[in-house]
Amino acid sequence: MNKDLHLKKATEIAELVNSKKITATEVTKYFLSRAEKLNTKINAFNFLTPELAIEQAQNIDKQIQDGKTFILAGVPIGIKDNLNVKGIKTTCSSQILKNYVSPYESTVTSKLWEAGAICIGKTNLDEFAMGSSTEHSAFAPTKNPWDLQTVPGGSSGGSAAAVASRMVPIALGSDTGGSIRQPAALCGIVGMKPTYGLVSRYGLVAFASSLDQVGPLATNVEDASLLLSVISGHDEKDSTSLEAKYEHISAQADLKGLKIGLIREFASNGKGINQEISNSINSSLQLFKELGAEVKEVSMPLISEHCLDVYYVIAPSEASSNLARYDGVRFGYRDTEATGLLSMYKKTRATGFGSEVVRRIMIGTYALSSGYYDAYYKKAQQVRKLISDEFEKTFKEVDVLLTPTSPLTAFPFGDKLNDPLSMYLCDIATIPANLAGLPAISVNCGFDSSNLPIGLQLMSGQQKDQKLLQIAKAFEEALRKNNSQVSAKLPELIGKVN
Repeated sequence: MNKDLHLKKATEIAELVNSKKITATEVTKYFLSRAEKLNTKINAFNFLTPELAIEQAQNIDKQIQDGKTFILAGVPIGIKDNLNVKGIKTTCSSQILKNYVSPYESTVTSKLWEAGAICIGKTNLDEFAMGSSTEHSAFAPTKNPWDLQTVPGGSSGGSAAAVASRMVPIALGSDTGGSIRQPAALCGIVGMKPTYGLVSRYGLVAFASSLDQVGPLATNVEDASLLLSVISGHDEKDSTSLEAKYEHISAQADLKGLKIGLIREFASNGKGINQEISNSINSSLQLFKELGAEVKEVSMPLISEHCLDVYYVIAPSEASSNLARYDGVRFGYRDTEATGLLSMYKKTRATGFGSEVVRRIMIGTYALSSGYYDAYYKKAQQVRKLISDEFEKTFKEVDVLLTPTSPLTAFPFGDKLNDPLSMYLCDIATIPANLAGLPAISVNCGFDSSNLPIGLQLMSGQQKDQKLLQIAKAFEEALRKNNSQVSAKLPELIGKVN
């Protein structure tokens, strides 16, 4: 068996399996073994699913022997533990769902299994996807493969770390305010939030229903595109699903004449952007210019000044409503010391939810309460519309918008844990795309002086996902040619696992 299988793209693994040069079962055993060794150091997975994985792989091998081929033949994947896989636990990294076993399959995972992908395990996250560091997991934090003393970002930190350490070539995450892109940036990989409604939310445990979107994490843009092509498409089980399907990109875009908007408020160290990140973004802009793109500075004051405020009214409000179902009655944890119905509600929720989830439920409940709804939630939705209008106006001038993905590179554990506002500011550049329902992607654009990855974010108009990925691919390829040292970098621990 190829000893460097973990360094191959998902597209390459699928080609090997479809051509019968290697079996899906061999691939699965290879990645399971690797995950078992590395997960003890990184804690990217809440749990592995070896029995399911081997069963799926053997089924794929049998069908390939019969002449069938699959888009993701034998490709191992990590599934964020807020997506339901039938017969497997879905915990949301919360005590309240610690032993919950899903009775049904999410639409996206169903599509994955039909495409030949293999479920290696469920990945760790901030509890109910509320956080930017994966420190808010009720079980244990995930570590960043580049530096085990730092966070991987969040909330999809487990998925990002699993891909960055090559435990799997691809993974699924969910993005409510940056939860795919921010950890992708901190872990040096590709992460994308598709246009809202392009990917079904059926089977995704809801955090904020008007913001949540499932998306891909991968080591490269091509794999992210392939994964998106599999999971996208209309789903009658999701009332917000678009009548649209994403087609895998066949080639990168020609960037000559492309108009890139650099948001002034996020440039030149605005919004607390680290100087090394600013330098890397400027170098990336120069590379875009060399590829023929035009760079224009644009001002978007509504987005820079009000997105964070609007998000932290709307998202907690929707979370308060969505999480009301976890009361000890129907499913999940129930406090056994409760003495009556009201006591059961109080004790179950008090002991089942972590501090960050409780904080957001309380904020949301207050914003929705009688006498405050109009002043907070309704007003936030009105400003949200103005933000969408500002994007629409700006996209008449430029094709894509460019910002740093995160104002900081990976930070030490505990650094922001007791300072919620500081933690929330980590998503200052990613939240706008969620509020407007836009596609946005993070790609690695370099490293800081501590050898920690830096992410660059590109945003485009609604349903411009394909164009966005073509542009990202062109940048990725150019960066590899211009700076082979950057593109060849891998976390040191990757070389220490056979």
